[in-house]
Amino acid sequence: MIIPIRCWSCGKPVGHLWEDFLAKTNNRTKNVKETLDELGLERYCCRAQFMGHVDLLETTSAFKKF
Repeated sequence: MIIPIRCWSCGKPVGHLWEDFLAKTNNRTKNVKETLDELGLERYCCRAQFMGHVDLLETTSAFKKF
């Protein structure tokens, strides 16, 4: 759905970096590795959250709520 506020494994706050990550890697204008290094994400657990995240908020909001 949305990026978690903290990393699941190490507990580092990562939620505030999501918009910067999207802005820098939009349309593949900048390398993902360089962007993650710039944002200060050094641990593989934090990097995996950003690289593997799929934003499904638009998709799920189209369904009827009970």
